[in-house]
Amino acid sequence: MDLETLSEGEPPLLEDRVERIRQILQAHNYKMTPQREATVRVLLEHEDRHLSAEEIFLLLKERVPDIGLATVYRTLELLSDLEIVYKVNFGDGVTRYDFRKEGMARHHHHLQCIRCGKVEEIHENLLADVEKIVEERYGFKVLDHRLTFLGICRECQEREKEAKEGAGSGTSEAAPSRERGER
Repeated sequence: MDLETLSEGEPPLLEDRVERIRQILQAHNYKMTPQREATVRVLLEHEDRHLSAEEIFLLLKERVPDIGLATVYRTLELLSDLEIVYKVNFGDGVTRYDFRKEGMARHHHHLQCIRCGKVEEIHENLLADVEKIVEERYGFKVLDHRLTFLGICRECQEREKEAKEGAGSGTSEAAPSRERGER
């Protein structure tokens, strides 16, 4: 599938974002090559997934069969250097890529579930006060920060609660009868 076919039927928001990225590249004397555009489109279409270079490459191979993994890495490095994407690591040793949210001066934060691995995003700057303290107390000018909260997501908590209640329902019936028997 070529890039002309890719753009048919896509929402204008996606096209607007591709165009803004094209403008950023041009402002830094880079061209939006077909390979770069295809990479940007895959990233935008799967923005909620925090894809690795290898995952991006596999998705791209369906659209641009002759693209190489080295091209994907070079494109991601360029996008990272231009702060269009961030490199993120969730402790699994795999670098993943995350778009900088438009209109946000800082990086957003993540919630990572240690049970299922799901990653959610927080788009509020929860560390403004901490940054101010660091700047005042240590004379350190904070330009950005990265924060990942590790814990258990709502869905996993609900599953664990249901499992406990399910296991507890078998023992809760036995427990009162034992108590009655002991009285």
